[in-house]
Amino acid sequence: MDSDPDKLAVTQLLAEVVDGEQDAADRLMPLVFDQLHGLAERLLRRERAGHTLQPTALVNEAYVRMVRHNKIDWKGKTHFFAIGATTMRRAP
Repeated sequence: MDSDPDKLAVTQLLAEVVDGEQDAADRLMPLVFDQLHGLAERLLRRERAGHTLQPTALVNEAYVRMVRHNKIDWKGKTHFFAIGATTMRRAP
């Protein structure tokens, strides 16, 4: 059993999101924001100079897409961040 409380909380909240619990996504965001933001910053560093997308906007857009997509069978925190990175790379 994993003993990382954040990992366990994220996994539990992802299950609640899938189950349709309305406030689960709101409770999840503070636990994952910093790590998603770091991913966004790294992705945006590779973009052309002069782009206008900011890391926070990219995180928000990707997060909304991910938690609204009710067909993802979340496998846990690692899976969530892998999908998050993919979603941010595909953002317009």
